[in-house]
Amino acid sequence: MKKWVFFGLLVLGATLTGWFVKGCVSDETLTYTSKNPNAAYFYPLDTIPKIYHYRDIANGLDEEFHRIYTVEDAVGPHLIVEVYAPDGRLREAINYNIDSLVVQDHMVVNRVQSKEKTVLYKNQLFPFDLQKETWFASKFSGVVDSTVLLHEVFRKFQNRKQTVFLGKTKAEALFFQDKIRRTVLNPFTRTEREVTGLQTTVFAKGYGLVAWYSRNKTIHYRLERVLTQKEWVKIISR
Repeated sequence: MKKWVFFGLLVLGATLTGWFVKGCVSDETLTYTSKNPNAAYFYPLDTIPKIYHYRDIANGLDEEFHRIYTVEDAVGPHLIVEVYAPDGRLREAINYNIDSLVVQDHMVVNRVQSKEKTVLYKNQLFPFDLQKETWFASKFSGVVDSTVLLHEVFRKFQNRKQTVFLGKTKAEALFFQDKIRRTVLNPFTRTEREVTGLQTTVFAKGYGLVAWYSRNKTIHYRLERVLTQKEWVKIISR
C-alpha cells in the first residue's frame, strides 16, 4: 500500500497540473501580483509547491494536506490548491485566477475515484470586497448512484485581528463566517435533501488559510507545518 501511494504521488505530480493547464510551464521561479485588495491574506504566489499540513486539534489524529503552487498557461497565471487525505489520496483541487482570485476551475475525486470537473455556478470563494458576501457553488456527482451534489459556500467577513499558528507564529488575519450548504439532488425521483452548517475560516497575512473550525469547535483544523514537496513525500510514503 505504501509503495502504491508513493508511486501514485510521482505520477500525480507529473499529470495533475496538465488537468488544469494545457500549456508549458517554465522551470524558473516567477513572482506574481494580484489586483485583489486582500491578496496579502491569500496564499503566497509562488511556482515552488508548498504543502500545508493541517491537524484537527479537537481530534488529534485527523489531518489534511493542501499542496499549493502557481502555474501559467496561455490564459495567464493561476494558483492551484490540491487537497489530500492523510494517506496521500487526492480529494479535490481548486484553481484560482491570480488577477482577481476568483475560482476558475474546481475538480473533485468522485465515488469511483475518478477526477471530475465540476459544474461551476458561482466562482467567488476568496473575497475581493470585504463588505460583500461571497458565493461559491459547484455541482458534481453524489456519493450515491444517480444523484448529484450541489456544494455552496456563503462567506462573510467578521473581523481582522491577530492569530497564532505554526506553534508560536503570530500574524494579522481575516476571520470569516462560512455558511456551507450541501444539497443532494435526485433528478429521477425529483427529490432533494439539504444540509447546512456554519464554520469560521481564518486567512493570515503572508500565509493564506491557517485555520477553520465549527461553531462549537468540535472540529478545529489549524496549520501545523509548512512542508517542501520532498518532506511531504517522505511522510506519506512511510
